[in-house]
Amino acid sequence: MSTSATSKKKVVYYYDKEIGNFYYGQSHPMKPHRIRMTHSLITNYGLFKKMEVYKPYRLDERDMTLFHADDYCHFLKTVSCENEMHWGSDLEKFNIDVDCPVFDGVYRFCQISSGGSVGGAYKLNHRLSDIAINWAGGLHHAKKSEASGFCYINDIVLSILELLKFHNRVLYVDIDIHHGDGVEEAFYTTDRVMTCSFHKYGDFFPGTGAIEDCGVFDGKYYAINVPLNEGMNDESYEYVFKPVLKKIVDYYQPGAIVMQLGADSLAGDRLGCFNLTIAGHGECVNYVKSFGLPLLLLGGGGYTLRNVARCWTYETSICCNTMLKNKLPYTEYYEYFAPSYTLSSHPTNMVNLNTTNDLQRILQTVDGYLKQLRHAPSVQMHPDANRNEYATHAGNQALQQQITRANRIIESAIKKELRRNQHRDEQIQSSNSDEAAAGNNNK
Repeated sequence: MSTSATSKKKVVYYYDKEIGNFYYGQSHPMKPHRIRMTHSLITNYGLFKKMEVYKPYRLDERDMTLFHADDYCHFLKTVSCENEMHWGSDLEKFNIDVDCPVFDGVYRFCQISSGGSVGGAYKLNHRLSDIAINWAGGLHHAKKSEASGFCYINDIVLSILELLKFHNRVLYVDIDIHHGDGVEEAFYTTDRVMTCSFHKYGDFFPGTGAIEDCGVFDGKYYAINVPLNEGMNDESYEYVFKPVLKKIVDYYQPGAIVMQLGADSLAGDRLGCFNLTIAGHGECVNYVKSFGLPLLLLGGGGYTLRNVARCWTYETSICCNTMLKNKLPYTEYYEYFAPSYTLSSHPTNMVNLNTTNDLQRILQTVDGYLKQLRHAPSVQMHPDANRNEYATHAGNQALQQQITRANRIIESAIKKELRRNQHRDEQIQSSNSDEAAAGNNNK
């Protein structure tokens, strides 16, 4: 562990009091109110005194289009509960449905969520903090041109793009129970971002994240997926998490880390099926923090509100190097935490379906992928150069090469299909001529 990892870290924390007002709907499991509950615990534990607290800048439409499609961002900015039906087929086009409904203030919600994440990345870039926290972020399912899995704007992708202005390589770690598909998809063809997702795999949303899915083109082996079964407990999670992260950091040598801390991997989550305690979940943060790299921590899933608030409060305390009393302080949401009124949580009696052999196979596969990596991929270090311009140029150059290669493949496929169609047409024409000649002969 580096010396800087053990020294006191400068922590910035983003919170907008309006975030708790947004409401997906009565029966919807996503409750932004959980972020207000988290903030209340953080405040009453006194952790705000050990951080710089900021109200996030509200990202505008132009900033969002650095990743998202223009028409999609315009739709989010313009749509409302009153005019929703006027959008017709666009609702289906942008995947607006029961999971991702139009609710009052949806665009402001996206502005706040993404503003805190990009703001945190900016602070890290300019060395104004060592750790940045935005519990309103972590919406990892959103795609370039559509909403998905309760997510509309992918604040994670936008924050990573900000970090790439100053860092040649960025590592993304996702411990939400659901696969971080939106982030993986965004960087699937590049080696400048490595994505690593630990998730439930099988008959479970979003259905992606097989261990064989490891990237393409320049991104081959830079997407690491750790598919897990039901009942994952603290011991098994640590058994696979720490070796994977250690090897990734050793091989990849990232300049910064972004971590999505979805709390739906906790025991007792309304939509989850893992069996982690808050202590086990927090140990992942503690371990990643020990690398001493610039660290952006984001929220994500989590649908049992009292567990989400306790978990993210505990992980905030880890960033602040502060031990908290297990007995919760009194807050306006105190009764939510009945009957224990404690910070800690306990596992259930759920059976762990992850065997040691399963986990060893995962570790062996990941190790095999990492051994394929080039040392310091893609971008050479130029300490005397303008890092912002150089990183942006290098990223654009790599992207253009990938686009050119993809266009060649598409063009080749089209030509092949045209030749096949032409050959088929010639056969049909020849057949018709033969039939006509036969008909004339019969006459």
